Amino acid sequence: MATVVLVGAQWGDEGKGKVTDFLAAQAEIVVRYQGGNNAGHTVVVGDEEFRLHLLPSGILYPEKTCVIGNGVVIDPAVLVGEIEGLKQRGVKMARLLISERAHLIFPYHRLLDGAEERRKGSGRIGTTGRGIGPAYTDKMARTGIRMVDLLEDATFSRRLGENVTFKNILLERVYEAEGVSLAEIFDTYRRYAAILREYVADTGVFLHQAIAAGK
Repeated sequence: MATVVLVGAQWGDEGKGKVTDFLAAQAEIVVRYQGGNNAGHTVVVGDEEFRLHLLPSGILYPEKTCVIGNGVVIDPAVLVGEIEGLKQRGVKMARLLISERAHLIFPYHRLLDGAEERRKGSGRIGTTGRGIGPAYTDKMARTGIRMVDLLEDATFSRRLGENVTFKNILLERVYEAEGVSLAEIFDTYRRYAAILREYVADTGVFLHQAIAAGK
């Protein structure tokens, strides 16, 4: 099968998940390349229904490799929940790869998302409040924290400390909202790291090699 790219051109809710599930049957590798858990899709296999927000729908095909690419912003709590939920239902996760360069969503992203919406009042854009826009803002500003950073305690501690310091200034002094706890986030995300570590890879190299091999 040739490489096929599926793009939603109507600002979301076009049914991409359903089409991806259809195309996945013919592919060896299924890649989610951007977005976050602000939306989702439902896949029906037999008489079972699966609701996915971050994992590619190809994960329900036992022979497919599934990739979460570096363009995705990942809320680890949501991803861990999806992985654990599917494992409990007998879905194998050994075929999952997560880009080491994918950026992460943190509690301060969600708080900033909501605070900015409140500030805009009637001019708000109606975000889902899941922190996706602020996470992409950090990515573009080169201040975001990536999956690879999460896996090394010293790097994660330093980068998280820098971010929390600045985000708390924004939350408390600009938006007059409550800040976040550095220690609480660090401990919680270290637990996520322990679960996600086995799936993290250089997916760029993996995909280039797969395409070169005709997959």
